[in-house]
Amino acid sequence: MYKHILFPVDLGQQASWRAALPVAVNLARQFEAKLHVLAVVPDFGMSIVGQFFPKDFEKKALEATNKELHAFVDREIPQDVPVQHIVTDGTVYEQILQLAEKLKIDLIVIAAHRPELKDYLLGPNAARVVRHANCSVLVVRD
Repeated sequence: MYKHILFPVDLGQQASWRAALPVAVNLARQFEAKLHVLAVVPDFGMSIVGQFFPKDFEKKALEATNKELHAFVDREIPQDVPVQHIVTDGTVYEQILQLAEKLKIDLIVIAAHRPELKDYLLGPNAARVVRHANCSVLVVRD
């Protein structure tokens, strides 16, 4: 049923994967699917902000995140689960949605925390992914 499962993580926030990781791993095993583990390095937002960072900051951030993602996968995901490591930069929910389209993802497994008032007004990444994804999305509450 599922051949490609996308699993976005925030490597700096254990809550972004703690409850959802076992679900993603179990589904990947059950369906013999490939698990695409995604880490997104946020962009600067406004270009005026970017001028305060060194010129090679983005490259170094992507390289460091790639190393951290490989260590995460080695530590947290069993070796019998096929994994693709993906590091990209930009707006988190946009990157998730673009990658899901590009890789023809069947299922996105994403963690979500209990919403706060600000989340109702602004909309968290998980809610945006659910609203706009062209594939099934499984939201795992922490």
